[in-house]
Amino acid sequence: MTAVADVEDTTRRGGVRALWAGNPWSVVERGLVAARSSSWIVVLSGFFEPVFYLASMGIGLGALVGDVQTSQGVEVSYAAFIAPALLAVSAMNGAIYDSTWNVFFKLNYGKLYEGMLSTSLGPLDVALGEILYALLRGLLYATGFMAIMQLAGLNLSWTAILALPAVLLIAFGFASLGMAVTSYMKTFQHMDWINFALLPMFLFSATFYPIAVYPEWVQQIVMALPLWHGVELVRGLTTGVLSAGLLWHVLYYVVMIAFGLVFTTKRLRALFLG
Repeated sequence: MTAVADVEDTTRRGGVRALWAGNPWSVVERGLVAARSSSWIVVLSGFFEPVFYLASMGIGLGALVGDVQTSQGVEVSYAAFIAPALLAVSAMNGAIYDSTWNVFFKLNYGKLYEGMLSTSLGPLDVALGEILYALLRGLLYATGFMAIMQLAGLNLSWTAILALPAVLLIAFGFASLGMAVTSYMKTFQHMDWINFALLPMFLFSATFYPIAVYPEWVQQIVMALPLWHGVELVRGLTTGVLSAGLLWHVLYYVVMIAFGLVFTTKRLRALFLG
């Protein structure tokens, strides 16, 4: 019996089962059950933030700005210019909240991952389960904001429906990378660095004005930021300006997702199974 147990333990820690048990949905289900006792005011606040930006800047400031030219050379109203950017921001905010602050608490205070990994679940199950749960919040925010865009007439093409899977891709990318970064955070003060990184992306990723207003060297920095790729992808879909360049934005997020999943899995394994 001891030999059998040793073999199982070796398989558990060193083989495929050490990483993946094929059951990430149990982590998602646990998150949904826990969400029932959460404050829905906190959840809804993340949705209303971009809505307020759209109302104040898209409608108010838009009356003064007039039409704006997108990076594809198409003239659109200012509200139609910033709305898809705010849609991408909405997906980012929803995914980042769950994959950073919630994960940070579970990792350092709730000690939930230790309990999960003492079962048949592997680090990849936990990582993917948490990321999928974060996607649900990102999808919730994005769907609600998309409905507002439709009512306001800001979806300029039928291809806007493709923006929903696009924002899921954006949320997936930010959730996977956010969880990877959070695994290194030890105090609440460290979490301020996440906001420090998100705020410049929000302000400078061609969210409120075309990237062409920047000097060339600043444009190169902005185009390296993940949110810029999300903004350009969603804006191309909602305005109906499709090009091969959109595939580059998709590829950027695919690489981002793969990196985040691998990084998070290795980190959880090192923390709890090493």
